[in-house]
Amino acid sequence: MKPRIWLIAGPTASGKSALALRLAKMAGAEIVNADSMQLYRDLRVLSARPSPEEEAQAPHHLFGTVDAADGWSVGRWLRAASEVLDQIAARGRPAVLVGGTGLYFRALTQGLAEIPQVPAEVRGQAQADYDLMGESAFRGRLAAYDSAAALRIAPGDRQRLVRAWEVFAATDTPLSDWQSTGEPALARDAWRAIALQPPREGLYARCDARLAAMVEGGALEEVRALVARDLDPALPALKAVGVREFAAHLRGEATLAEALAAAQQETRRYAKRQTTWMRNQMADWPRLTEIDADGQWRQFLALFPGLTA
Repeated sequence: MKPRIWLIAGPTASGKSALALRLAKMAGAEIVNADSMQLYRDLRVLSARPSPEEEAQAPHHLFGTVDAADGWSVGRWLRAASEVLDQIAARGRPAVLVGGTGLYFRALTQGLAEIPQVPAEVRGQAQADYDLMGESAFRGRLAAYDSAAALRIAPGDRQRLVRAWEVFAATDTPLSDWQSTGEPALARDAWRAIALQPPREGLYARCDARLAAMVEGGALEEVRALVARDLDPALPALKAVGVREFAAHLRGEATLAEALAAAQQETRRYAKRQTTWMRNQMADWPRLTEIDADGQWRQFLALFPGLTA
C-alpha cells in the first residue's frame, strides 16, 4: 500500500500550518508547501512561513527555497512538488501538503496541461492592450472568449488577466480549457483532503492580529530589504499582501498605522477570495469549521476515525 498523502487547504490565518505539523508529528509524515508566497525565502514574515523551531519538528519541503527574482508558475511548482512526493514515497513515509493556493491543489488533483509558449510579440501586444483599454474593457473582451477566467481572476490582478488573454491570442484556445485538461498528478485513491473554513468574524480577527504581530516581528525590515533589490514589480513575491502597503510607509507616503490598516484590509479580502475558491472548487472536501487548534484537531480525528492521537 502506498503511503497516504494528506491535503490541507485553507485561507490565510486559518490554522492550517499548525494542523499540518500536528498531523505530521503523529503520522511520521513530511510536510510539503502548497502556498505560492511561502516558496520565497524573502518572505518568511509576511508569508507566515513556519519558524525554524517548527521546521525542526518535522521535515519541511519547498518552504523558502525560491529567490524573489525567480517567479514560479503553477506548473513549475507542480513539477517540483511531484519530485518531492516521489522522494517521500521512496522513503516509505506519508506526506502532508498544506497551503492556501487553490491552483496548486487543483493541479495535483485535476491536472494541469502544458501550455505552449506564447511568442514575445503576443505578450507585448497583450500588455499594450491592457494599458490602452483599462481593466474593465480588457476583462470584458476576455470574457467573450474565456468567461471562466474572466470570472475567476480577482479584481486588480493585471498579471493573470493579461496571461489569460495572451494564451488565447496565441493558441486560439481559452486558458481555462488548457487548465481543464491534463492528467492529475495524484491518483484519486492516493490522497485524502480537508479544507479549513472557520467562522468569518473569527478568521478576520486573526488576520488583523497576525498582521500587527508581523510588524513587531520584522515585516518592515523584510519589505525594506525586498524593495531595495529593485525587482520587477510584476514578480509574484512583490505582490504578497503587505509588500505594497508597507513599502508606501517606508517611502513616507503613509503612516505606519495607515499602512497596517491597509494591509489588514487586503488580508481580509485575500482570505475571502480563498474561501470563495474553496467553496467553488473544493465543494466535496470535508470541512473543519472550528478556529482554535484543539477544536480543529478534534474535528479532524472525527472525520478520520482510523487515526489515533
